[in-house]
Amino acid sequence: MVEKGAFTALVLNEADGKVSAFAETLDNDRLPDGDVTVAVKYSTLNYKDGMIVNGLGNLVRTYPHVPGIDFSGTVEESASPDYKPGDSVILTGWRVGETHWGGFATRARVKAEWLVPLPEGLSLQDAMSIGTAGFTAMLAVTALEAHGLKRGDGEVLVTGAAGGVGSVAVALLASLGYTVAASTGRKETHDYLKALGASVIIERQALETPPEGPLGKTRWAGAIDNVGGTTLASVLATLDRRASCAAVGLAAGPKLNTTVIPFLLRGINLLGIDSVLSPKPERLAAWKRLAEILPKDKIAAVTASASLADIPALSGKILQGEVRGRTVIDLAR
Repeated sequence: MVEKGAFTALVLNEADGKVSAFAETLDNDRLPDGDVTVAVKYSTLNYKDGMIVNGLGNLVRTYPHVPGIDFSGTVEESASPDYKPGDSVILTGWRVGETHWGGFATRARVKAEWLVPLPEGLSLQDAMSIGTAGFTAMLAVTALEAHGLKRGDGEVLVTGAAGGVGSVAVALLASLGYTVAASTGRKETHDYLKALGASVIIERQALETPPEGPLGKTRWAGAIDNVGGTTLASVLATLDRRASCAAVGLAAGPKLNTTVIPFLLRGINLLGIDSVLSPKPERLAAWKRLAEILPKDKIAAVTASASLADIPALSGKILQGEVRGRTVIDLAR
């Protein structure tokens, strides 16, 4: 049992260019600066977490480090008038887990402005079943709608649909009444995606090569792209007139080889989704809407539970595309 003045965390250390990860018990005085201390109940495993735990992307500059880019829990101590002990809170983004110690620990200390209150209708576990991935998906859907997407316009494409963001995006769009086309390279996920609400399954290979010319036959009324690279180029060339694509990931790489012609001749939009530094009002609105419209039963059905000790192995699997849906890290396990 961990003493009251201590906490358990997954600690990353770096030596000779290699990063190792082990669970350790640390004294509370090791916690970073911040005006709110939170007893973390749940966190999640995201693609970025996989990169951080494996020392990729130069995302962490200082070791030892506690990763975990999101968490939910209850306030233990607060120097902020916005929160009091016992309040249930959520944190996503703000480079927590990258430049600031994160949620793969039983205790965290952060700035009050990084937190949002747990919305009515969600439990702390629900919040991390959604997590950064679901929050990002909600921002993407909202951006598409703000740029004119309406029910009945046609198929809305989600690439990388079996991943965390993709899974929630499919469920959200379907619950809102959109016709969802889910793209995946894994045949074993077809039934899974249909259960989330996908009407059409698109094989990943069909999007991996852009049309020979700058424009392809129009098909998509909107799109949420988790992949980047040639897949994003293909999507942009086949968007309907005035349609938009929300870019949320780069699983296939950061480079985009395309032309401006789809933008000029079809008036399409490429929308960048920044979930890390999104402002507080945007966060509150997104979480409120998630609590209201996301089918929690569908998300619960595609959510696995894991412990702190499971993270090193799972972090390698998520980078290889071997983790389907959502993974909640239960800090009590």
